Amino acid sequence: MLKLGLTGGIASGKSVVGEMFLKLGAHLLQADAVAHWLMQPGRAVYEEVVRRFGREILNADRSINRPRLAEAAFGTPPRVKELNEIVHPAVVAHQNEWMEEIGQRDPKAIAIVEAALILEAGAAARFDRLILVTCHPEQRILRYARRLGISEDAARAEVTRRMAAQIPDEEKIKAADFVIDNSGSLATTEQQVQRVFAELRLTNKQRS
Repeated sequence: MLKLGLTGGIASGKSVVGEMFLKLGAHLLQADAVAHWLMQPGRAVYEEVVRRFGREILNADRSINRPRLAEAAFGTPPRVKELNEIVHPAVVAHQNEWMEEIGQRDPKAIAIVEAALILEAGAAARFDRLILVTCHPEQRILRYARRLGISEDAARAEVTRRMAAQIPDEEKIKAADFVIDNSGSLATTEQQVQRVFAELRLTNKQRS
């Protein structure tokens, strides 16, 4: 089995790229979806996040209000590291279980974990290959504004704040095995994904 890490900064389009790989036959796990699941009321991660960040981050139904949690994590002083120390170990444990299960079911599988902070968490070594999704900074802002239905100014402030807590793309490119530029059309991105997937399949075939 080939283990892939798929990463990229905020609003780079890594989820779109992940779905493209999925359609081609790869197995895909989204770390953000796992984190959402782990932060459901009653779970250990939820309890610890609420204990550390306070009940102010909760909605009326006791679910975690993600924007409020982000405000607390990326605010002043920044507490992103503290949040990551709670969530990351549980997410990684789930990823490991998932990859093991996929490997047992399909030894020739291409298993992809989509996660924003693979390099920041020092987790790149867990994967056989690393794929980075990039795009122009202005596109991040426009996409983020559209996704949340907020103004470009508000999106610019939030994107800038979040990117400040991440390794710059220039550094990530050096660490990546494949770089997919998502600045153009979806068709152009899809062509790049197809090329990368063809190479991954060849690599997987040579290894087996």
